Amino acid sequence: MVYPQNIESKLGFDKIRELLGEECQGILGRQLIEKMEFHNDYETIASLTEQTAEFKKLIETGQSPPESYYFDVSAYLAKASIVNNFLTESEFYDVKRSLDTLYQTLRVIRRQPKEEFPRLQSMCQDIDVPYEVIQDIERVIDDKGQMRSNASPELQKIRQAIVRTQVTLRKKLVSIVEGLRKNDYLRSDVDTTVREGRMVVPIKTEYRKQLKGIVHDTSSTGQTIFIEPEAIVDLNNDIKQFMHQERFEIVRILTDLTTFLRPHLYTLKYAYEFLAQVDFIRAKARFAVKLNAINPDFEKRALIDWQNAYHPLLYLSHKKQGKTVLPNTLFLDGNQRILLISGPNAGGKSVLLKTVGLLQYMYQSGLLIPVQEGSKIGIFDQLFIDIGDEQSIDNDLSTYSSHLYNMKKFLIAGNKRTLALIDEFGTGTEPQVGASIAEAILEEFEKQRMYAVITTHYANLKFMAEKSQFIVNGAMRYDVDKLEPLFKLEIGKPGSSFALEIAKKIGLPSDVIKSARSKIGGEQVEVERLLRQLEKQRSNLDREQTNLRKQGLEVDKLLRENQSLKDDLKKNKQKYMQEAKKEAQALLQNANQRIENTIRAIKEQQADKQKTKAVRKDLDGLQNELDKVEFESTQKSTPKNEDEMIRYVDSEIKEGDFVQIKGQTAVAEVLSIKNKDALLRIGSLKTTVKMNRLQKVDETILPTSITGTKNTKSSNSGSTLHSKVLDFSPELDIRGKRAEEVNPIVTAFMDDAVMLSKKSLRILHGKGEGVLRQVVRDALRQYSQVKTIKDEHADRGGAGITLVELK
Repeated sequence: MVYPQNIESKLGFDKIRELLGEECQGILGRQLIEKMEFHNDYETIASLTEQTAEFKKLIETGQSPPESYYFDVSAYLAKASIVNNFLTESEFYDVKRSLDTLYQTLRVIRRQPKEEFPRLQSMCQDIDVPYEVIQDIERVIDDKGQMRSNASPELQKIRQAIVRTQVTLRKKLVSIVEGLRKNDYLRSDVDTTVREGRMVVPIKTEYRKQLKGIVHDTSSTGQTIFIEPEAIVDLNNDIKQFMHQERFEIVRILTDLTTFLRPHLYTLKYAYEFLAQVDFIRAKARFAVKLNAINPDFEKRALIDWQNAYHPLLYLSHKKQGKTVLPNTLFLDGNQRILLISGPNAGGKSVLLKTVGLLQYMYQSGLLIPVQEGSKIGIFDQLFIDIGDEQSIDNDLSTYSSHLYNMKKFLIAGNKRTLALIDEFGTGTEPQVGASIAEAILEEFEKQRMYAVITTHYANLKFMAEKSQFIVNGAMRYDVDKLEPLFKLEIGKPGSSFALEIAKKIGLPSDVIKSARSKIGGEQVEVERLLRQLEKQRSNLDREQTNLRKQGLEVDKLLRENQSLKDDLKKNKQKYMQEAKKEAQALLQNANQRIENTIRAIKEQQADKQKTKAVRKDLDGLQNELDKVEFESTQKSTPKNEDEMIRYVDSEIKEGDFVQIKGQTAVAEVLSIKNKDALLRIGSLKTTVKMNRLQKVDETILPTSITGTKNTKSSNSGSTLHSKVLDFSPELDIRGKRAEEVNPIVTAFMDDAVMLSKKSLRILHGKGEGVLRQVVRDALRQYSQVKTIKDEHADRGGAGITLVELK
């Protein structure tokens, strides 16, 4: 039971529904989002939350089922259930695509380890998708939603007859059009067109008697008439008749296919309900990923033990603005049932209260919640809230009366499995009376062993909490020096309202503040003073702890830097040794040259003593240099690392980069990036992983066993062929080219087409004077692989386009 009826809008759960609906792929999932409700049955909640947690795991490991074609085909299934009815091509196309999604979804879930995904495995245990239905629809309907020509022998025969007749018709039209063009009877550059499904020729009005036939239309200006030449009337009639036969055969095939589908309708209806559930659970899981939400340990008792919990809507709002939300830790159990929160206005009390209500409502509705790992959550039979102004003109209730009416409801229906959330407890009337009534109500809550989170400013309630075994004080922290709220809950002590300090900060006259202080009772003044003093001591302690943490972090940083330097020295020893060897080799080579020069000099000077001394002195200096190099090369004692090095790069990840999945050692290549997901290739395997789980690595130091030949200068024929397959277009446009430019272009185009085993090509050269057309066809005749060369259909370019069929 929840109270009041508008609890969802008061807590913000209505906005959660909207955000979940945006995560759904189809209307069936959104309908389940609308039906989502608060549960108080342990098994139901456990099932819903564990399903969501398992699906979240699939998403995070890049194994999420397909996200397309979640169609609502219930109307199609109902239509198919009626005898002699048939589904259209487009309807079968929707059924086919959604069944593919359903089939692939089942495959993904069923191949997961049962011990890790027990809830999802259980969901699909009794689901059956008759694969023969998918195969039969696939046999009839192609990937564009059209009827295949080979769906039946009769349909294939009819369509072949249509093609043959159309070819004959085009030949006759070409002959007629050429004669009309010579006499300048045609109105425009358009040779032929279609009117009422029949081929016609546009003739200038003044020459209409020059062509016998049937007039089908006239242009808006009256200068052109569209005539069906007498010579092709019978051919047009034949085509029309064949098309009627084609439509009749298509209806027959669709009727047979619907009849085949009919016995499977009940099974499919059950399977589509499963698909709607998958869409629903995926939406909850995707939302959990956005919130960094988890499935805390769920216990079959009333309990709140949340570490670093935060308000989900506030988190999403701050995330868009680049800000962070301060989390809070809360604890309620059988010994600490009521949390009384005090502190200054605008200090975060109400937000914390709504956070408690919203997270508990979310979890008992089957959603994961944003808390830290290690948190625990229990179950409440009832969730009551009294937040905001509920005054009613119709019922003649004031704000305070509405609060009292809510308290009456709480006291009548409340029990030891009830969680009550009350904002600004007791306010709205004369303070002394309001405080007394609030204390009496709180005593009743305690007697009924209810759970509650309550915000208040009343000192008598704070004193009561200090004496009670089951009530605990909590304070929203406040920076005494800066007079600013810290939005952090501290459990165990009451908070001050800091009313006089805030009034002073705002600029209220000092005389007014002084007068107000004198009017406050001495005991109250002393309590407020002690609370402020405690807050100041706590703030000083926090600063000292912060400084200690900073010093500890600095020490950790220095240790890491020291270790990093050691690692660098270890990794770079080989590099230093190689550099030293190269230096020594260069010096030795230089030494050999100088020795040869010395010998030559001695010979030339005929062993002159002075010259020989100078030369020997030079050689002694050279020996000293060699000794120095040898000594330095042996003294560069950086540690050796024989493992293959991995170096990370702090830059944007793009297609073609090499990455590591955080926490794993395998290196993968990024094949493509879509939104926040990346398709990776790890060896011969491919997988999809979230971008935030990837770390880019420096590919220049990776071994070629990982990168292939990517880091070498030589080209790779395999990758070149792959590029050609991806980049090749079966259509070549050479319009505007000079005749001498065309031959090499066409030759290169044909070479690629033959190499890639293409069958059909189109070359656009335009009509003009026919020069480019002739050059193209001369070039094509050089290829033995060419099967046919012909003009395009008259209404699609005619002699301006050459169609090529390869063997």
